[in-house]
Amino acid sequence: MVELDRKESITLLTGVSMGRVGFTHQALPVIRPVNHLVNDDGDIVIRTHAGAALLATASASEVVVYEADQIDEATHTGWSVMITGTASRVTDPQALSRYRTELTPWINTEMEHVVRIRAEFVTGYRLETTPSPP
Repeated sequence: MVELDRKESITLLTGVSMGRVGFTHQALPVIRPVNHLVNDDGDIVIRTHAGAALLATASASEVVVYEADQIDEATHTGWSVMITGTASRVTDPQALSRYRTELTPWINTEMEHVVRIRAEFVTGYRLETTPSPP
């Protein structure tokens, strides 16, 4: 495993559209798959529906984690990036309009809410193969 710097980690996240958000719901850890985009500040932006458990966390600006990866199971190579930071609802009308246009949900449900996860801590690793000894 090779540790990645912040810039390379954010660049890798920009190249994929799906990951997992982890947060606390009713005092228990929860992980949900979601599609995302990375904004100009390197923060993760997702859309969600009115009844989503994540909205309670985002309303309280609690710490969450976001993880995405690309792993080749045949070669055991790839990368994994984790963002840890506070989640908050996006309320600025201009930002809401932009994100609703740029981020199309993968599921056929009204996803009227937008949540931003601040990239406060960024951890990334690349899995590489090591050459066999001669």
